[in-house]
Amino acid sequence: MSRIDLLRKNYQRICGLPWDRNIAGPQRVWLAVYDKEDERKLRLRLGLFKEATEQVGRHWHAVDFTNAFADWLCSPPYSDYAESYFESPTRLGTAPMAAFKKTIAAQLTQTLQAVQPAEDTVVAVYGVASLFGFLRISEILPMFENAIQGRLLVFFPGVYEQDNYRLLDARDGWNYHAVPITASEGEIRK
Repeated sequence: MSRIDLLRKNYQRICGLPWDRNIAGPQRVWLAVYDKEDERKLRLRLGLFKEATEQVGRHWHAVDFTNAFADWLCSPPYSDYAESYFESPTRLGTAPMAAFKKTIAAQLTQTLQAVQPAEDTVVAVYGVASLFGFLRISEILPMFENAIQGRLLVFFPGVYEQDNYRLLDARDGWNYHAVPITASEGEIRK
């Protein structure tokens, strides 16, 4: 069985368990951790995760952040920063990056509030690797975690070791109260 198939199998087991409606926002987050080398394979097989969700009687809504930075940079009023960014990426200061972070958090908050039926829906976020270098997942999750009514599934290309998550194996990890879902045989933590 491939790593993506194992990840899907472990995800389906977690998704099929009864959902506690009285847990805090961070505990409603699932991080599906997979090897960064498997990004393309995962994208090709996202439909399997949707199918796994529906097989256990839940609903699915996907959000792709692959083009989030480019879309933001090309939208008014931030398009003013585009030319200077392409001349020198380091020129993009903290104020524009804070605005980008707020934009991403607002998009997810709006999505989480709009999905129906909210309490039985998995909102799946993929393409987070393209946010690398612009913002940290650990910084945006607290900005919208109280809006999560069902579950938020973040496809996370990186590693999970000793209760720490590291995106793309490149940064210091952070500890978060999310439920990790990995491709390890038989590993399910709740």
